[in-house]
Amino acid sequence: MTYQDIILQCSDCGYDFEFTVSEQEFYASKGLTNNPKRCKSCRNARKNSGGYGGRNDRSSRKMYDVVCSNCGINTQVPFQPSGDRPVLCKECYSNSSSRR
Repeated sequence: MTYQDIILQCSDCGYDFEFTVSEQEFYASKGLTNNPKRCKSCRNARKNSGGYGGRNDRSSRKMYDVVCSNCGINTQVPFQPSGDRPVLCKECYSNSSSRR
């Protein structure tokens, strides 16, 4: 398949950017079928801000104090326990899931 440079409009900043032949070939080699929606600078800004759905800033997550149902230590979990199921600390959870 032969490619040609394409001019696209960035969905974030609204400026036009060039989707080059080499970029199109790279996308095709990775199995990507959609054209990029953002220019390179907006992609980099979004990547550096953690805006791709990842949780880079875990300190902002609300934590809840609980007592581990297995070992009895005080710990915190990132969800509000409903009380109908046991809640485990990180170590007990890791030990129980490795036995499965």
